[in-house]
Amino acid sequence: MAAVTGLLEALRGLIPLTAEGAAARFSAHGWVPGGKPRNGVETSWDKDGVGGWIQTFGGGAVSVSFFVWIRDVDASGYFDDLDAVYEQGERALAGFLPEIERSSLAGHLIAAERTAADADEFIQVEKWTLDGRVLTAGVVQHDADLPVMVVVTLEQPVPHL
Repeated sequence: MAAVTGLLEALRGLIPLTAEGAAARFSAHGWVPGGKPRNGVETSWDKDGVGGWIQTFGGGAVSVSFFVWIRDVDASGYFDDLDAVYEQGERALAGFLPEIERSSLAGHLIAAERTAADADEFIQVEKWTLDGRVLTAGVVQHDADLPVMVVVTLEQPVPHL
């Protein structure tokens, strides 16, 4: 997961966080573009089996996500034991969290409260603020026929006017 923490460290210095700037950081750190440009910016990236994704939202909000562990549903469209898959995801997350907490980001992370939306979206989650941005690491499954994933997301909230 060194590729993820290294890129998060590079993104921390990007003020404001923009899709163009994030794409430049992905490229500079040796991530391979996935051929998914949107509005002229490459949005899908890969390095060492880890996927990265840049999303933009109205008002200038930007989100950079990493998929650090993925368990797909089986051929039938189901998991044999969903609770066991969730536990595997929770163990993968627990293995990744110390890397974030030992990185150069550690001195800048402030624990953030989890919201009701976090409880609805994540199976397990850790959340911090990082220089006015939100850094989230958690286990998700967005729909019953989608994979269970450990995701790490850095979000630049919409600027307040």
